[in-house]
Amino acid sequence: MGRMQRLDPKTTALLVVDIQERLAPAMEQGAFARLVKATDLLLSAAKLLGAPTIATEQYPKGLGATIDAIQLGDVPRVEKLSFSAVDAPEVARFVASRSPRAIVVVGVEAHVCVYQTVRDLAARGYEVHVPHDGVASRRDDDRLTALELMRRAGAIVTTSETVVFDWLQRAEGDAFKTLSKKMR
Repeated sequence: MGRMQRLDPKTTALLVVDIQERLAPAMEQGAFARLVKATDLLLSAAKLLGAPTIATEQYPKGLGATIDAIQLGDVPRVEKLSFSAVDAPEVARFVASRSPRAIVVVGVEAHVCVYQTVRDLAARGYEVHVPHDGVASRRDDDRLTALELMRRAGAIVTTSETVVFDWLQRAEGDAFKTLSKKMR
């Protein structure tokens, strides 16, 4: 990896992985509460600033839809059975058609679907950013191990606010005012 460049919403995609109804109650609740807040902030920022966004749902017939607290709005949802979102043809097409320089990945479980997705994206040459407050697992030691594995795979472990402030660039304007309220 070369020098880190500023994240630009126009060349950054947001990928929301499997934050679903039947998975949510099983997650370590502190990390999950942080994930919901971080994902809400990133979705709002992506919408306001124009970062393309896609969400996946692992076997929704069995695991339910994305939880109501995560307001996807018109973000496309992709059903998948593979653990890595990259193996879902719609996700691969989405990424290929937008050719982002960087991809921000949030979701569950950190050590399964998120890790495998991040590893595959990094192997394909994308700069992958994983907000540590945007991932959760059933056990926190799995989440922490996953963050280390993702770092070793080439991902940049960051925070949701770091991503949003990088996208914003300046402390001015309507988007800044709207998003800074969400960070309190």
